Amino acid sequence: MIPLPLLPGFGRWGAHLEALLARPEGLWIQGPAGSGVSTLAAEIARRRGCDGAEFDDPGAGAAWLAAHPGGVVAARGPMPGTLACLELRLPALEEDPDSIPGLLAALAAEEGVPAPWPPALEALPCPGNLRELRNRLLRWKLLGQLPEPEVAGPPRFEAEDLATNLHELERFLLHRTLRRAYGNRVEAATRLGVSRRQLYLLIRRHGDPVRGESASGDLPQRLRKRRPAQNSSPASGTR
Repeated sequence: MIPLPLLPGFGRWGAHLEALLARPEGLWIQGPAGSGVSTLAAEIARRRGCDGAEFDDPGAGAAWLAAHPGGVVAARGPMPGTLACLELRLPALEEDPDSIPGLLAALAAEEGVPAPWPPALEALPCPGNLRELRNRLLRWKLLGQLPEPEVAGPPRFEAEDLATNLHELERFLLHRTLRRAYGNRVEAATRLGVSRRQLYLLIRRHGDPVRGESASGDLPQRLRKRRPAQNSSPASGTR
């Protein structure tokens, strides 16, 4: 388990840890996926000697906490405003980059990855937080793979029409997300906020730079309508 002093934001909330342990109210711990929320909630519940649980649905978490006064909830979202308990938010690594070297060292010790490590393993952005740091270490250990640099962008919009510019922006966001997710399509769909079916349609349209899949050349309807209009010429005989 990652030591609590290494978790993101410990410099802000660590000084109040003993006070949190002594309070009788329930505790709602939230933060980005992979930021250490589950680790912290489980440890505080253990030290308090109380119940703990983890929820993706805030409503379910609130119902559980109402039935377990003094319990500890690890949640994916903010505390409902009507809930009478304390709330602690763990920041993302981008908000506390100074925590990355210590976290990387602790994860490397767990995974048996000897130092020194390539500087790219500490590079931001790191959207998966602790989970992504661990994945980077394992990819480096097993495959010698380093995280790819960010795609340059956003793209320059040379066209005047909105349809073409939206097409270019869509491709940029898709490719950047696939790279950040190391080709994991479930994760990419979640980050983009689309269904898996929608993601596969986007990949068919724009290709996948991680898996080396080429675009099909299919154009969205807004562009299919636009292209004939752009290429049309005045009627024959018109001067």
